[in-house]
Amino acid sequence: MAANGIVEVTDANFDADVLKSDKPVLIDFWATWCGPCRAIAPIVEELATEYQGKVKVGKMDVDRNSATPMRYGVRGIPTLLVFKDGQVKEQIVGYVPKEQIQKALDKHVSKEQVQVAVDKNVR
Repeated sequence: MAANGIVEVTDANFDADVLKSDKPVLIDFWATWCGPCRAIAPIVEELATEYQGKVKVGKMDVDRNSATPMRYGVRGIPTLLVFKDGQVKEQIVGYVPKEQIQKALDKHVSKEQVQVAVDKNVR
């Protein structure tokens, strides 16, 4: 499942891989039997490639990991959560167009990229 730099996120590695990440993280909560999850998967893969180095992208199988989805109130799938600095910043439930996910990510990536540019110019 580690295709295109997508990380398989589990209850066991969630805190280390998501909450302690120095980059924004997009998590796709999904299940193998879910049709809309399969439909959104190629979009998530494209975004993982396009945002490589700026956003960490992970997928969590809700059938194999129940603690984390319950912790964040995931009741329907697919659910996409954007985390930044250990906090949920965006929540998208159901199949949505790629542009809607990009808008959610761009809110958090652009600020980070601007700050990096500012830091580099200060030195």
